[in-house]
Amino acid sequence: MTKEMNSSNFIKNIVIDDLKNGKHDSILTRFPPEPNGYLHIGHAKSIVLNFELADEFKGKTNLRFDDTNPTKEDTEYVESIKEDVQWLGFDWDNLYFASDYFEEMYDRAILLIKKGKAYVCDLTSDEMREYRGTLTSPGKESPYRNRSIEENLDLFGKMRNGEFKDGEKVLRAKIDMASPNINMRDPIIYRIAHSTHHNTGDKWCIYPMYDYAHPLEDAIEGITHSICTLEFEDHRPLYDWVVNECEMLAKPQQIEFARLNITNTVMSKRKLKMLVDENVVDGWDDPRMPTIAGLRRKGYTPESIRNFCRAIGVAKAASTVDSQMLEYFIREDLHSKAPRAMAVLKPLKLVITNYPEGQVEMLPIENNPDNENAGVRQVPFSRELYIEQEDFMENPPKKYFRLFPGNEVRLKGAYFVKCNEVIKDADGNVTEIRCTYDPETKSGTGFTGRKVKGTIHWVDAKAAIPAEFRLYEPLILDNETEEEKHFLEQINPNSLEVLNGFIEPSFKDSKAHDKYQLFRHGYFNVDPKLTSEDKLVFNRIVSLKSSFKLNK
Repeated sequence: MTKEMNSSNFIKNIVIDDLKNGKHDSILTRFPPEPNGYLHIGHAKSIVLNFELADEFKGKTNLRFDDTNPTKEDTEYVESIKEDVQWLGFDWDNLYFASDYFEEMYDRAILLIKKGKAYVCDLTSDEMREYRGTLTSPGKESPYRNRSIEENLDLFGKMRNGEFKDGEKVLRAKIDMASPNINMRDPIIYRIAHSTHHNTGDKWCIYPMYDYAHPLEDAIEGITHSICTLEFEDHRPLYDWVVNECEMLAKPQQIEFARLNITNTVMSKRKLKMLVDENVVDGWDDPRMPTIAGLRRKGYTPESIRNFCRAIGVAKAASTVDSQMLEYFIREDLHSKAPRAMAVLKPLKLVITNYPEGQVEMLPIENNPDNENAGVRQVPFSRELYIEQEDFMENPPKKYFRLFPGNEVRLKGAYFVKCNEVIKDADGNVTEIRCTYDPETKSGTGFTGRKVKGTIHWVDAKAAIPAEFRLYEPLILDNETEEEKHFLEQINPNSLEVLNGFIEPSFKDSKAHDKYQLFRHGYFNVDPKLTSEDKLVFNRIVSLKSSFKLNK
């Protein structure tokens, strides 16, 4: 899949028209995250859109942190966002912070006051909500709306100097309390917050609201196309009002597109933070999280995420994407890249009674049958092996072609073995099966004497490396809306299964983020957080097969 998958969309057409008619000589986009959490897959869609759009038209893209709320922001989030953007394969042309512009934003607020377009209001938040009105009824004017320009300048200066408590006063734009668009009913543009800011320290105790700050940031930087998600469509009149009334030279154009929604997933930083804070997951990078950090730790590649984002396209209409579509792209990416390996996740001992004791032979097995340049590896084989518990049944149903008493199967890359005896513990649990092998049936020798219907994988009991395998299922059980059921009530109690098994010795030196296709189990990634010199931990990225089909 390539960039040409998404060769045209309505945003791209706007850019083409703007360049053709001379509105812009070049384009400048931005990715403007708030540093109040880790980025998720929805942000990846915006990153790919903004950076690749600018790149296609030989423009530039800024990375800008909308850090206007010091109570929720942290340098940890700033660093994680930079890491995620670069990991996805993008480099920004300029790095900015909204807080870089606080002085100019303050000066523009002074301009609004002097023009009679802003005033200091003493209403409480509850009173302001009452005064705002509803979708069907107009709001009513604040009793402080007609303060003089001189009084507003004096009060706003005192707000900056820290002479008032949090919530005691706000600065509001003076627009239209009867507007059918509630966002235009004298919105708050500054509030008091005596909080230390991650970038400016204690220099400020008043902070601009997002709807005021964001258009100013875009205009200051000269952004040509300010691309945001659909929930900001109703905010666009306020965006334009701020740019015009603050007399900004540049006039950026806000364009909205539908945000990404994925089945069995929450796509809200607030909810994701709740999962972290409530210890439902073990951090922002938990492989069950839809964060870029979580997807990276699970084993997703930048290429798979970029291809996914290109495939879902850019549209105005909201829709929900099947989570299996994301899985499709990681399978596509790893199919020819990931080396094959054999691992046993739930071990059952298999003893070949007629195989010479003490003998070990090395069997050649292909590293990747779909990549002729991948070569082969030598895998040790001896009398005692481990196979999967599910590959043996004492009383199998029909069409079960793996091991059962009296049946013969092929051990992958090795020999035919036939089950002759079953060993159980005092509770009746099968602990060992005993087989005989046919030395004439060695793989690669061209044996055609008879056929078997089943092939199972194995590891050598003495040479295999102990490893932990972590299997994931969706964290969210269903897609009921929050109104019907709180999302914390939808948590899947079986979203993680931890198994202790074995992997071939060839992979004992595996490093963080090494990826393999484990025979019959799926694609796995070496966990970068839990793996140590003494312990290998593998995260299952995705199973081998899915019913999902991509309409190409």
